[in-house]
Amino acid sequence: MFAAAAVLLAFGPCVHASDQWLPVREVSLELRKGSPLDFSSFLPNTTIDADHRLVAGANGRLAFARSLEKAERMLCASLAWSPASGGFPDHDTADRYARQLAMHGYNLARLHFVDASLMFGRDKDFDYDPETLDRIHYLLAALKKNGIYWMIDGLSSLRGAYGGFDDRWDDGGNLKLELFVDDRAFDHWKRMQETILGRVNPYTGVAPIRDDALAVVILANENGMEFDTVVHDRPGKAPYDPLLAKPFNNWLAKRYGSTDALAKAWPDLRPDETIEARSVELPADRYVHSPRLRDLQAFFIETERAGTVRMSEVLRGLGYRGLISNYNNWPTIQASLSRRGLEAVTMNSYHDWVSGYAPGSKTTQASSIADGVNYIRMIAAARWLGRPFVISEYDHLFWNRYRYEAGLAMPAYAALQGWDALCRHGHGPIVLAYGEPFAHKKAMLPYAIALDPVARAGETLAALLYRRGDVATSDLTVPFAMRGEEDLSDDMQAREPEYLTDIALIGRIGLEDLEGLGEAPAVLQPRQQSSEGVLDKLRQTGALASDNSTNIDAGIYQSSTSEILLNRFAGQLRVATAATEAAAYSSLREPIDLGVLRIERADGNGLVALSALGADASLATGRRFLVILATDAQNTDMTFRDAEEKVIEDFGRLPVRIRAGYADLSLERSAESWSVSPIGLDGTVHPPVVEGKGAVTFRLSNDVPSGPTTYFLLELQ
Repeated sequence: MFAAAAVLLAFGPCVHASDQWLPVREVSLELRKGSPLDFSSFLPNTTIDADHRLVAGANGRLAFARSLEKAERMLCASLAWSPASGGFPDHDTADRYARQLAMHGYNLARLHFVDASLMFGRDKDFDYDPETLDRIHYLLAALKKNGIYWMIDGLSSLRGAYGGFDDRWDDGGNLKLELFVDDRAFDHWKRMQETILGRVNPYTGVAPIRDDALAVVILANENGMEFDTVVHDRPGKAPYDPLLAKPFNNWLAKRYGSTDALAKAWPDLRPDETIEARSVELPADRYVHSPRLRDLQAFFIETERAGTVRMSEVLRGLGYRGLISNYNNWPTIQASLSRRGLEAVTMNSYHDWVSGYAPGSKTTQASSIADGVNYIRMIAAARWLGRPFVISEYDHLFWNRYRYEAGLAMPAYAALQGWDALCRHGHGPIVLAYGEPFAHKKAMLPYAIALDPVARAGETLAALLYRRGDVATSDLTVPFAMRGEEDLSDDMQAREPEYLTDIALIGRIGLEDLEGLGEAPAVLQPRQQSSEGVLDKLRQTGALASDNSTNIDAGIYQSSTSEILLNRFAGQLRVATAATEAAAYSSLREPIDLGVLRIERADGNGLVALSALGADASLATGRRFLVILATDAQNTDMTFRDAEEKVIEDFGRLPVRIRAGYADLSLERSAESWSVSPIGLDGTVHPPVVEGKGAVTFRLSNDVPSGPTTYFLLELQ
């Protein structure tokens, strides 16, 4: 132990990140009850019953059936297990796992690729593995017992419940596209719902489809028709599947009536293409703008809307009362129009997407703050106002060295926008221990956040910023007006322009029917306004404070609540609320003053957060605080093909290593005595490493005697 005065260094120029990597010592990661990382005392989960069924409440926000005026924020645990990541747990492990999820602050779980797990290794259609089915049923009961609701895909795998396939987690199969144009495929999907969701769970006594715990069904994951054709795109292959030709021709015949009428709309219509012979061809290139491509988008919209209605009728016929969603990716205008009539909108989004685990897989090593968290803004613009909005998948992927940004940016802006559920995608958000004997648990990998101390620190912070409500929802809403099909262009990739989605960093945005717009400032069609012009109008009307410091040319965006400040060019994101103050930074050339917390100096890039614990939840008056310091983490013996670490050669092995780092901190608080104690990744509080009297000023280092960590307990006496 050492005095704070001896370790606080004077502010100086930016210091480069350490090149020292510290191996994690914990093996068990199960939190002990009452640990500082056990949030269940102040984030308790409710008993799930008819009164607490999740519905669309006031203003389209998720709410309990008995209290429609009170919005509920759902922190979601992504359970995307496969045999490679261990599969669904046995009964004892399911009980332990569900308890741990509740302690970590989760109150919703998304079950993903259930169909693939049930059909793994099965040769006959619908011949579900009985042990896996039993484990799924038991897990659902364990989650419900711990107050954790469910979100489930009606279809995840392109192989559905067909037997005899070993590529159920890959892009083999065509079921998602066939659903729209082949009655046999639709009947297959319908039987899946009847035999998976409609089967009575022996551990709850009711079928999941009729259980109050089932809050959201995504009819089929990422099943937009355009997107599906992109997934199956291959060199030398036509961009659009031939099975679309007949229904597209039938649609054209209904719309235009004759070839002559079509020829007036399509300058490129060839003489051998006629509606009467149903010989009109699909676009030969999806990236060449044309009226043909525009009409294909319109065909997709009508077909996708009809598909949603048809599939929804199946679920309602089985007794489902929860929310239904569909088309949960792609922020294009066409996809947004297909989502127009949904009861709830779900969206997936990633920063620095990684295609796989093979040697040669690439990342950009780019900061999300540098592009104004575009992966967040583009899904904000895909939301339809007035109905629940759920992030079914997101991540800032490993091994990007800036991924600590996600733990601050996504929950802060999700809270500002008033989104209803937040699900960081992975095999699972937690593990009970390092060293499980499964292929995807032997090292940190993309889409495997449970093993990553940096991602786990972000999820811990998300429970406070987002679910606890430390960050407030904006009172400012800027609708993006939508008319309908006339908003389509000849570009199938067209989406809301980035120069307008900047507004999401200041207040709430979302799509709204033009007819329903009021007199408040809005983004109109066509999109010819500028974000500066919209902000000027907001200031003129008083909807945005005149002293709001947003300066788009300077890359500075301040939220309407004044709680969030993003500086693109400085690579910094700051959050300052009554209960939490935090900053993510790519460099620190001068101190960051957040109010109570001041970051004087830091070693390289990272995230620092200070959150009050307990019922008090006040930085000004609290006595116990969780401090987070997140830098970077890699696997032992992890190797790359390039010096910039963009191209992976070998992911390496456990143990995980955390990059050594520190931050010099001071608080606008004093106490007779105070101490800083490391908290292990398992929640164990270790002896203090810093103690002092009076002013609270200290160096926070993750290189501590008990082993590297991202968590610390600050206590004031």
